[in-house]
Amino acid sequence: MNKLTKNSTVLQPDTRFSEPARLDDSKGLFAQREPAAWTEPEKGLFRFSFLCFFIQAVPLDPRFYGDLLTIHWDKYYYRDLFNLSRYAPRFFGPVDTFANWGVVALIALIGKVIWTLRDRDRRNYNELYYVLRVILRYRLAIGVLAYGFIKLFPMQAPLPSISNLNTAYGDFSAWKLFSMSLGIVPSYESFLGLVEITGGLLLLNRKTATIGTLIILPFTGNVFMSNLAYEGGEYVYSFYLITMALFLFAFDAVPLIRLLSLELPTKPHRFKFVLTEPWQRTARLVLKSAFIFFGVILYGYKTYAAYQLGPYQFPQAPGLPGASGLYNVTEFRLNNLVVPYSREDSARWQDVVFEKWATLSIKSNRPVKLHQPNTEQIGLTDADRDYELAGSAGRHYYTYQIDAVRHLLTLENRNPNYAGETWQLHYERPSASRIILSGRDQNRDSVYVVLDKLNKKYLLNEAAKAGRRGTLNL
Repeated sequence: MNKLTKNSTVLQPDTRFSEPARLDDSKGLFAQREPAAWTEPEKGLFRFSFLCFFIQAVPLDPRFYGDLLTIHWDKYYYRDLFNLSRYAPRFFGPVDTFANWGVVALIALIGKVIWTLRDRDRRNYNELYYVLRVILRYRLAIGVLAYGFIKLFPMQAPLPSISNLNTAYGDFSAWKLFSMSLGIVPSYESFLGLVEITGGLLLLNRKTATIGTLIILPFTGNVFMSNLAYEGGEYVYSFYLITMALFLFAFDAVPLIRLLSLELPTKPHRFKFVLTEPWQRTARLVLKSAFIFFGVILYGYKTYAAYQLGPYQFPQAPGLPGASGLYNVTEFRLNNLVVPYSREDSARWQDVVFEKWATLSIKSNRPVKLHQPNTEQIGLTDADRDYELAGSAGRHYYTYQIDAVRHLLTLENRNPNYAGETWQLHYERPSASRIILSGRDQNRDSVYVVLDKLNKKYLLNEAAKAGRRGTLNL
């Protein structure tokens, strides 16, 4: 027999999760050898946490399952799966707020009191603790995977439009500046998506879940802080993902701190989930396979297919053929009176941009009421795709319909703050670089505008053409 010296260290077994689980009908599915008893504060905290996370993570709204059964299966259509991945109980309208968390906490507190009164003799909640970790692993995984794929195929933050490139820096909101700063480096955006996807995939296996949380926590923490710093609208949802990651990480936090920080001998958790009945193993395999198919394979394929069509942030309807670019307003008449160029005149146009899609933007001194939809939305129609004007106060954006026979453009202001503002302008194209517009504005005043296209080069585009070692010719 080996003798213990004065400086010897004895490893004490972790009796809570040190032994493999075994199926035992008399003691429960997860019965262990001599399970340790939990203290009353531990049991109380777990009851409250279990109810909070269960209400937030498990869809209890019948509309969720209605949406699940009506998924659009077109290969380019991934909006339904993305929206389902963002499920959260909401009691105060469609926008998620911390007020919803308050309601969840109140329900959980009441439930915890009832649970405590009806279950005083329970020694521990090892079984439910395991079940809750499984639920949160998959809920957190689908949350980060949904965002990871729209970053991997860089669509969440697209390259700036021509109108954005011709808007003054100070006319953008903080969040729009942050989004465009990410959009101009699509390879970095793809890298961020790969990080999210890696963390999400690691959560799908119990043995690698802790590593997944170590990736997700700093990543999502940075997203949360960015939302606060740049006035984004996703801070509630990103904090929700953080709380789940922290709860999952807490399972191995103490052993990791003992091993890595305190450099003490540490025994890992060796809790094993054993299913002895064939139907249990089959059900587990079917559920996990379905999750991987819908959340990884199908969703990944749909986002890639959509990426081939172009960013979902911008409209898809084609604009006036060959008109894309920046135009100087050479002549401007209002009610047949020539209005000279002026940066102060609210009626006089300064420049005009035709996008590749059916958007025309006008720069003038006319004030713009800011439209700031700071939460991630995947628009179903072109009318819902408002990224180009969101957070921009420097220009008025119009979508237009083309009547090629009558040479007529019907413009409609895209900003919801100017709903109902429409123009009708006839267009002439005497040359490839000149467009003449005439008609009536929103005040029914007659306008006549001569536009000359500028051969403007953009550093962003020229740098992309030159590559890392090329030379720039501006």
